[in-house]
Amino acid sequence: MLQNVPSFEELMEAAQHSAVHLEMRDQYAVGDEADDYDTWLRTGRRDVDPSSEYWTPWVDLISRAVAGGVVVRRARIVSEPVTDYIRYEHAGTVVNVRAGERVRWLPRRQAADLMLPGADLWIFDDAQVLFNHFAGNGDWSGTPNELRTEPNLVKQCSDAFEAVWERAVPHDDYEIH
Repeated sequence: MLQNVPSFEELMEAAQHSAVHLEMRDQYAVGDEADDYDTWLRTGRRDVDPSSEYWTPWVDLISRAVAGGVVVRRARIVSEPVTDYIRYEHAGTVVNVRAGERVRWLPRRQAADLMLPGADLWIFDDAQVLFNHFAGNGDWSGTPNELRTEPNLVKQCSDAFEAVWERAVPHDDYEIH
């Protein structure tokens, strides 16, 4: 289905009460974080400065949404032992939390009996699902985002997210294995 998909920023800024993100990959390779990831691999140091050039756009967007009454939640399903990439993500999640996101982690073994969508996604106000499509190497696919609004599909995705959220461990309590 070809469509004119609003940008992620437009969708987040239009959200009125909720924005939830479900991440299910153990490795991403998107270009905007490549330098930061390479630095972390070499040095073990992660940029966790919310005012850095890397983080400022995200922190500002999420902080504005949260200040406007939007509850932003992120759930990550991860294989254990975790990949280097998940270690990198975990090391930077402190900034997501400082910006106002609520973040939880679910070991993949504990998600085996859940019916989950086939792609990562964002759900805005329980009305729109933005599927994020990635290539096999973890980079964005040729058409990275697909916006869907069918009520039954939105409900299925929302139910899947809530099932993950219920089982997942809050970020501050999740230990990397």
